[in-house]
Amino acid sequence: MPESRALQPYGGGVGHHLAEFLAPDGYTQPRFCALARELAFGAEVGRASWDVLASCRARRAVPWTARGQASPAEPVLLVPGFLAGDYTLRALGRQLRAEGFRTYRSRIRTNVSCLVTNAALLERRLEEIAARRGTRVWMVGHSLGGMLARGLAVRRPDLVAGIVTMGSPMMAPGTAHPVLLTAADLLVRLSRAGVPGLMSEDCVAGSCARQAWEESRMPLSADVGFTTLYSRGDGLVDWRSCIDPLARAVEVRASHLGLAIDPVVARTVVAELRLQRDRRPAVDYQRSKSIAE
Repeated sequence: MPESRALQPYGGGVGHHLAEFLAPDGYTQPRFCALARELAFGAEVGRASWDVLASCRARRAVPWTARGQASPAEPVLLVPGFLAGDYTLRALGRQLRAEGFRTYRSRIRTNVSCLVTNAALLERRLEEIAARRGTRVWMVGHSLGGMLARGLAVRRPDLVAGIVTMGSPMMAPGTAHPVLLTAADLLVRLSRAGVPGLMSEDCVAGSCARQAWEESRMPLSADVGFTTLYSRGDGLVDWRSCIDPLARAVEVRASHLGLAIDPVVARTVVAELRLQRDRRPAVDYQRSKSIAE
C-alpha cells in the first residue's frame, strides 16, 4: 500500500488525496452549486413511479391466457454506482424484463469496497450467469458500475457480449464533484483506521487505481458492444468525462442519480442493447471460452 506522502491532493486544496492521473487536463470538476441539477431527481422518481403504474395496468388488462409462453431471454447483469446497491437499479431491471431481457443483480449491497474485490466478485457472477444461460452476458453499469463493467469487458471478452455505461466518468474519475471525493476520502480514512471491506488508499492512488485506469484506456474486442450514455444535466461528474472515444456516445436528459431510474433513459438502454445485439450476434459461451483458451 502506498504511503501518504506518495499521494497527490486534488481539487484546489480541498484535501482529497487521489493519484494525479485520475484527474487529467481537459476536464472540469463540477462546482458545489452543480448539486442543484440533482434536484431533478424528484421529477425523475415521479416519472418512474408513473411508468410502473402504467405498466401494471397494461399487464392486468391482458388476459393470462393471452400473455403467451416466456421465450428465451438474453442475460443482462446490472451494476450499481458508487455508494449504491442493487436496489437502485430495480426500475431499470423492471423495464428491461418488460422488453424481453433477463436481468441479474450484481449482489453488491453498497458499492464502497475495493475495486479489485468488486471486479473479482462481478467476474465470478459473470461466469455463473454465462454457464447457466449458455451465452455471453450484457452488462449495464451506472457511474462507478459502468467503469467496473468496462474493465471486465477488456479482461473477459469471452464472458461479456457488450456494455452500456450510464454517467460513468471513465476519462477523469478524479474530477468528480467534491461531495463524491469527500465520501471516497472518508472511506479511505475508515479503511486506514481498520474498518474492513472499504476502499483503501490503493484504490485511489496505488496499483488498484492504476490497473483500473489502464484498463479504461484499452480497446475492447471487436465483437463486444460498447455504448456510453451521458447527460449535460449531470450534477456530480463532468459529462465530458463520460464520453469514451472508443464507444458509441448517446446523450440523454437526466440528473446523475436519475440515470438509474428515469424511464426515458431505460428505454434508451433497451434500444442500445438491441442495437448491440443486432450488430454483434451473441456467441455461444462454450465456443467463446474455447477461443479464449
